[in-house]
Amino acid sequence: MSATYERIRANVAQVVRGKPEVVRLSVVAMLAEGHVLVEDVPGVGKTLLAKAIAKSVASTVRRVQFTPDLLPSDVTGTTVYNSEDHQWEFKPGAVFANIVLGDEINRAGPKTQSALLEAMEERTVTVDGTTHELATPFMVIATQNPVELEGTYPLPEAQRDRFMMKVTIGYPDADAELQVLETQGSGAGVSEIQPVASAQDVAAQIETIKTLHAADPLKRYVVELVRATREHPGTELGCSPRAGLALLRAARAAAAIVGREYVVPDDVKALAVPVLAHRLILSPDAQMSGTAPEAVISEVLRTVPVPER
Repeated sequence: MSATYERIRANVAQVVRGKPEVVRLSVVAMLAEGHVLVEDVPGVGKTLLAKAIAKSVASTVRRVQFTPDLLPSDVTGTTVYNSEDHQWEFKPGAVFANIVLGDEINRAGPKTQSALLEAMEERTVTVDGTTHELATPFMVIATQNPVELEGTYPLPEAQRDRFMMKVTIGYPDADAELQVLETQGSGAGVSEIQPVASAQDVAAQIETIKTLHAADPLKRYVVELVRATREHPGTELGCSPRAGLALLRAARAAAAIVGREYVVPDDVKALAVPVLAHRLILSPDAQMSGTAPEAVISEVLRTVPVPER
C-alpha cells in the first residue's frame, strides 16, 4: 500500500512544488475513494494538481470545463436515435471515466452542477430511466476560485457534502517558486509525467483500505466529533453522517500509507479540518465576527475527549 502511495505522491510532487501536504491529502482522498475540491485564487496550480494526479494513474480521464452554457447532458450523457439500426443508443457523457477533472466548477449553473450528485455519491448515472454504472475507481477533482464572484454560482450544500476533502494550495515559498520557473518555465511540466500505477492497482488498494481495523472507541470518537459540529454555537448547520463516513475512510487510508493495519485517533485529528470544515454553514453571528469554519473544527478537536488506548 505505502509503495503505491509513494509512487503517486512522488510523481505529482515533480510538478506541484513546495506543497507536500496538499499532494498527500489529494492522494489519500483517491485511495479512500473520495472526491477533492481544490479551492484557491488563480494561478497557484489548482488545475495542475488535478492533471498531475490524473496522469499518474493509467486510467481513463475526462476534463469538463464548466461554463454557464454547459448542459447536464454534457456531463451525464444522453440517449440518441440511431437511424441505421432504428434503435435508441446511450452516448456517455464526460462523467464516464476513472478520473473526472471539473475545472471552475462554480461557473456552471445549479442545474448542471446537480448532474454530478448521483455520480459522486452512488457511482451511477440515470438517464431516461436507465441506470448506468460508472468505472472503478471513480474520482472527481474539481477546482474553483473563491475570490471572483461575477458569473459564478456557489456550490449548494448537497454538492459540497459529496466532496471528501477541500484543499487550498496557497502561494509557494520563494524556493519553490524558483523551482517552478526553472522547470515549467523551460517548457517541462505535467505533459512529461508518466503513469506510475494502474486503475486496477488503485481499485485493489481501495478494497484493502476498507478492511483496516477501526476500534469501537475510535468510531465513537468520529461520531462525537461530527455531532459536536452540529451543537457548536457558531454553526447553523453541522456535519452530516456522510461526513463521519468520509472521515473514517480517509483515516483508514492515512493509516494504510504509513504501513499500519489499524486506525489511531491521530489519523482522525490530522484529517478533521480538510474533511469536515467545508461542510459547515456558520451562524450569522459567527460570520459577522469573522469566524472561519476551520477554527470551529479546531475548537471541536480541543473539546471532544480523545479515546485512550
